Amino acid sequence: MANLTKQSLHLSPGLRSANLVTTGGDMTINSRRMRVNDVELNVVVQGEGPDVLLVHGFPDDHTVWRNQIPALVDAGYRVIALDTRGCGESEIKPCEGDYAIDELVADLVALLDTLGIAKVRLVGHDFGALQAWYFAMEHPERVDRYIAMSVGHPAAYASGGVAQKLKAYYVFCIQLRGLIEFLVRRFDWWLFGVVLHYPAEFRHIRARLSRSGRLTAGFNYYRANLHLMLSKAFPRVKVPVVGIWSDGDVFLTEDQMRASERYCDAGFRYVRIDGANHWLQLTAPEKLNPLLLQLLR
Repeated sequence: MANLTKQSLHLSPGLRSANLVTTGGDMTINSRRMRVNDVELNVVVQGEGPDVLLVHGFPDDHTVWRNQIPALVDAGYRVIALDTRGCGESEIKPCEGDYAIDELVADLVALLDTLGIAKVRLVGHDFGALQAWYFAMEHPERVDRYIAMSVGHPAAYASGGVAQKLKAYYVFCIQLRGLIEFLVRRFDWWLFGVVLHYPAEFRHIRARLSRSGRLTAGFNYYRANLHLMLSKAFPRVKVPVVGIWSDGDVFLTEDQMRASERYCDAGFRYVRIDGANHWLQLTAPEKLNPLLLQLLR
């Protein structure tokens, strides 16, 4: 990975307490409560071997990786998969500014410090990919390699043109504080389900976000970081990067992922997965898992 060539690949069709989450297959995933950066996070640490950090996006938590954690553990990796602040079983912080990108990156740094991990193989999806891009930009010494899923480099995303801005309409709707929370809950979350475009996962997401404060916490990621969509001045990335995009993604364009190559100084490889929606880790694990194992080796 240290000498990644520029190419494309196309794939066709502190410890508090423990919780147990059963995922697909025979593996039970153990999570623990850890206090880092003045926030209590729910964190999975499972397996033995090189460390792989998985960072989810909105409206997800660590369970979005339920098809990948067993595969990575079985392949000889130690997996760290957190519920980011305000998500899943992690603590909700009260202020919008608590979800600014600097705080989110500081959570990742503090988590690795608490676990005594110097460097990780990094994987991020959706808003978690944005967090991971910033982590890789600001702390390259902590990242062995980075696999970005769905969301490209922030400069490529911000420069994505009209097509990407139209796909990101929901980001601007989220800025209607209070009103949007009211609207998405009406008629048994009908509007949220329409925007999501993923009926099979909708009931799980609705159950998570129906809990007190969780919906607003998730929206605050987009409110506290709206300026990132408008800026085009971002650091370059000094670690090897692979960008993965799925053809059924209704929120991100392929161009913004491909254009990430311009901002990656240590090499960039693009991979397209066909036959999957935005949540490719759930809708195409049979394609994604072997790919991840190949890229992480």
